Amino acid sequence: MTDSVELTVDTVVIGAGQAGLAAAYYLQQRSANFVILDDRAAVGDVWAARFDALTLFSPAWASGLPGLKWSGSPLRYPTKDEAARYLREYAAHFRFPIHLGQRVVRVASRAEGGYLVATAAGRTYRARTVIVCTGAYNAPRRPVFAAELAPAVTQWHSQQYQRPAQLLGRGPVAVVGSGNSALQIAANLAATGRPVYAAFDEQTPALPNNTGMWVFLALTGMQRISRHTKLGQRLLRRPEPVVSQDLSRLRAFPNVRFIGRALGVETGTALRGQRATTPPLEGVVWATGYGPAYDWLEVPVLDAEGEPQHHRGLTAAPGLAFLGLPWLNSRRSALLGGAGPDARYVVAQLLKTT
Repeated sequence: MTDSVELTVDTVVIGAGQAGLAAAYYLQQRSANFVILDDRAAVGDVWAARFDALTLFSPAWASGLPGLKWSGSPLRYPTKDEAARYLREYAAHFRFPIHLGQRVVRVASRAEGGYLVATAAGRTYRARTVIVCTGAYNAPRRPVFAAELAPAVTQWHSQQYQRPAQLLGRGPVAVVGSGNSALQIAANLAATGRPVYAAFDEQTPALPNNTGMWVFLALTGMQRISRHTKLGQRLLRRPEPVVSQDLSRLRAFPNVRFIGRALGVETGTALRGQRATTPPLEGVVWATGYGPAYDWLEVPVLDAEGEPQHHRGLTAAPGLAFLGLPWLNSRRSALLGGAGPDARYVVAQLLKTT
């Protein structure tokens, strides 16, 4: 069912996640005429749909959006459901104009300037500026050799994984990935007692995640170092660290074996790692990240790999910007606590130049 509606606004924000809501805050502060479009039925649904055991990797006091603090203890690490609730409360508190159930299917330049934004529901929006806030990419990535696994091996991407019961049986499973989500998912599965094989790159750095570390980061400004500095470039080239406590916890499970970075498939049912090969597996969870998916964006601002070309979120196309990308400007750009500073800069620049 579609609703044929055409609206004209100054700014269209695509995505009602943390980046989109932060952008809305600064647009509202400047009395801009804007609307937020989101394909979900409710604000915060992306967080609510993530795996049950997920918690934020930053404490509440370091994870706030501009203008509204988290309720409850500022020292706790909120659950994914608390994050979803915070985003809903944030949107309601500021009464942002959010149009839900509006999946964007086209963004195109208009001959007279500005942009046309069309949704699958049949709505058309005309705007001078567009801010793309669809998250840190959303196309699940798997290694090419994943296709070599036999149909008998159940495969899930971390985007689909929610709880251990999804992987039927009690036999061996593997979790592939070298990020924090991989560690949490592997521990979640290991807690059931079944054999878990962690295809984790042993070269991945690990850092403690506690109040002391976050105070250190806040006082030194390490999270705020721009990628456009020499130090930022050095940090950008380093692998993202994982939480050392999560890594230690996973290593403590007697039913977990680390096989090193996954290299390929053996006999259709096993994974070969740098250190060892698994036995025949019943399932694999690919916590191997995401790639860009901007097939609806008809403005030439993407490189050959489909990655946005930008400087601190601003593209060469007048009035078109991105927010919420990893390292958009600094290490914190894709985190809840980093959405505000990036949004403040991008909104200020867009309204100044359009």
